[in-house]
Amino acid sequence: MTSYKQLEVQFEESNPKKWCVPLKEDVFVKFMNKGNFITHKALCEGSFFSPLLFGKFFDPSDAFPLWEFDSDVLLSNAKSSNNNHYKVDWIQTETDYVLKTEIPGVGKGIICVSVEDGKVLEVSGQFRLKVETGTKDWRVGNWWEHGCVRRIELPENADWKKTEALMSNGDHKFLEVKIPKIPPNICDVP
Repeated sequence: MTSYKQLEVQFEESNPKKWCVPLKEDVFVKFMNKGNFITHKALCEGSFFSPLLFGKFFDPSDAFPLWEFDSDVLLSNAKSSNNNHYKVDWIQTETDYVLKTEIPGVGKGIICVSVEDGKVLEVSGQFRLKVETGTKDWRVGNWWEHGCVRRIELPENADWKKTEALMSNGDHKFLEVKIPKIPPNICDVP
């Protein structure tokens, strides 16, 4: 049976230098063509961090309104192809927003779950621990050379201060993030 450990969720203010260099499609193609096994595993089609996760190129450092879409519909291309060897799913219950995903390629790296300004959930992982950019923050500059990210817009009724994240301890790393919903005010109900 797989056991899980609680990850600390960081609560941050936005940093204009973080993710300031967008990942463009032509740069991604060139990078993947010269990339190594770990980068291919972390960023390949079907991975939570892949720019191609939603069927067309989308920079994962741009926040995306994930819970506005049904996972079966948004991931229909990935689920119908043979490339769906990674699991990504999200649901919305009456009380919570839940994201479940396999985290490929960063099992020995560092996974960070954070909420920025109460508006964006960010899951990032560093697979190259040595940064040669002259800065200590790998998320500045060509971040995809050192790690991966997926940024997700939080719905307005997300109780982001109570966000919880769990990571499996097995050979295959799975992440589960749960964000409670703010209960509707009884006075707001007609």
